[in-house]
Amino acid sequence: MTAVNPIQKRKLYQDVVERLMQRISTGEIRPGDQLPPERELMDVYGVGRPAVREALQALEHSGIVEISHGERARVVIPTARDLIAQIASGTRHMLQAQPDMLEHLKQARLLLEEGTARMAAQLATPEDVAALRARIEEQRASLVNMDGFLAHDMAFHREIARISGNPIFPAVIEAVFQWAGDYYQPLVRAPGAERLTLQEHTRLVDAIEAHDPQAAVAALRAHVTRSNALYQRIAEEVQGQR
Repeated sequence: MTAVNPIQKRKLYQDVVERLMQRISTGEIRPGDQLPPERELMDVYGVGRPAVREALQALEHSGIVEISHGERARVVIPTARDLIAQIASGTRHMLQAQPDMLEHLKQARLLLEEGTARMAAQLATPEDVAALRARIEEQRASLVNMDGFLAHDMAFHREIARISGNPIFPAVIEAVFQWAGDYYQPLVRAPGAERLTLQEHTRLVDAIEAHDPQAAVAALRAHVTRSNALYQRIAEEVQGQR
């Protein structure tokens, strides 16, 4: 008789990971605390050094602990940015292996940024608006050094997301720019597109300053989808150069 769901044989390090995760989840070992020394873990769990070290490496790869040379592993104080960074390499691989996934990512970005633009228009203080205008001027200054133009573009969108007060939003926005950077860079940096980007950013900030959520969403959508005729011409020229 063929087993339907055969029991998988576990490795020793997996048991160590499970035991340590239990201690972390119950608060016995808290974020910021160091884990016990390797020798103590070996004695407590009755395993060899290889199993302990493999367990610590697995926890590090999962973003649960950080390991510095010469120091005991320490439980990471989690942030939204760290959490999202954990899936960065897998996401880039997915986009390279499945190019059609880029369209799904662009759709997700549009939905998220429409929401953050709406929230920014509802919540922005004069200080927030001043910060957004400062990001625009920093991006304008980077026209003489185009390598930084895309980074300033991301910083502007991240600033809008920050106004929401939800730390997950700016972390996701930054991650999307990093994941799809190879796609966005030639379009944002195409001749003529840079100043168009600055104009669109300014219109978006004007809507946020006016506390007009509907206008902010419309400005954001026009910017992200680039539906105007000038962008279409630039995009066609970029595609023709590839």
